[in-house]
Amino acid sequence: MKPMRVGLLGLGTVGGGTVEVLRRNREEIARRAGREIVVAMATARDLGKSRPVGLEGIELVAEAEAIVAHPDIEIVVELIGGETRARDLVMAAIAHGKHVVTANKALLAKHGNEIFAQAHARGVMVAFEAAVAGGVPIIKAIREGLTANRIEWIAGIINGTCNYILSEMRDKGLSFDVVLAEAQRLGYAEADPAFDIDGIDAAHKLTILSAIAFGIPMQFDKAYTEGIGRLTAADIRYAEGLGYRIKLLGITRRAPGGIELRVHPTLVPARRLLANVEGVMNAVLVKGDAVGNTMYYGRGAGAEATASAVVADLVDVTRMATADPEHRVPHLAFQPDRLSDTPILPMADVETAYYLRLRALDRPGVLADVTRICAERDISIDAIFQKEAGEGEEQVDVVILTHRTRERDIDSAIAAIQALPTIPAPVVRIRLEELS
Repeated sequence: MKPMRVGLLGLGTVGGGTVEVLRRNREEIARRAGREIVVAMATARDLGKSRPVGLEGIELVAEAEAIVAHPDIEIVVELIGGETRARDLVMAAIAHGKHVVTANKALLAKHGNEIFAQAHARGVMVAFEAAVAGGVPIIKAIREGLTANRIEWIAGIINGTCNYILSEMRDKGLSFDVVLAEAQRLGYAEADPAFDIDGIDAAHKLTILSAIAFGIPMQFDKAYTEGIGRLTAADIRYAEGLGYRIKLLGITRRAPGGIELRVHPTLVPARRLLANVEGVMNAVLVKGDAVGNTMYYGRGAGAEATASAVVADLVDVTRMATADPEHRVPHLAFQPDRLSDTPILPMADVETAYYLRLRALDRPGVLADVTRICAERDISIDAIFQKEAGEGEEQVDVVILTHRTRERDIDSAIAAIQALPTIPAPVVRIRLEELS
């Protein structure tokens, strides 16, 4: 059988890794796919540039459109990133009847509904394992491995940059700014790190996971997103002392009124496996009604880790290319005409527990006022800890842990607490999840 011919859009880190993995494991991949998979064409900005990976037998072109429209290319691999141009190229590839493999989480989170609808109409596949958690096969696990389950919730560390920063802040007691600068020096963070540290990257990935888990359309615009830029070494230290670690989590959960879709710093009990994922590693915890908790762990980025997922998608597409389109695995796990219109819950309606840190004047009656405000809003307090004032200090830190309550009620309580004359600084609020 003739080889499956692939056109590669992008010869950067992941593109080069994909070429290398395909070549190194050529025979093994062919045995699994049923035919050889070869990169026949690739785009390159500088056609004469020397590259660390060998490109023998690959036709290099400057314009991606030449690959998308080429009659001999059967699968287009999109690795250029971004949204507008990537969307146009993917849609053009689909229009030309080509299957698509992409690692572009932003593209899918924002334009996935349109892309999948067009692919379904044209009878081609769009595979995207590499879009979430790099080499960790979380898409396949949820879409296929857990297909017998009613997924109840997902909680994931899905941004290695943020996890590295939080791990270093906890281990070394350093400030956010200091660790961010070191992460940039080591290449773990971009020169402009906003996409990562503001939680946007994690929200793109969570949007994809939520759609697959619950059979709903992509709804990135409804995801609640909060980054790690305001976290302090003090809060990480207090959390540690209370038996928790702070992680940037993406959480999506079935709730009585809809689906939760949120990314934010979260206190997690230190005894949980997820709390012990350190450095740039990713991990996703999935709760199914039949299987219980399952966790998936590994490298979320890097040339060959991500290439592993890209090549796995190429093998899947090659295996299924001749299958009846109606009998392929649906893009979002559920049949396209059976997607649910379950709404995404506004953050004000989400229930979780909370860590609150108050900077309070060291005077009698302060805690009584705070507990009264909470009681008036039916907020149950789990524990209160007050740091003793040092000699000559007039202000102290007070840490409160609450039981589960609605976000709108905690917002109201924080506003009332901050209005007290004995609370001279804004209240710090971090959500808390037991993940049990």
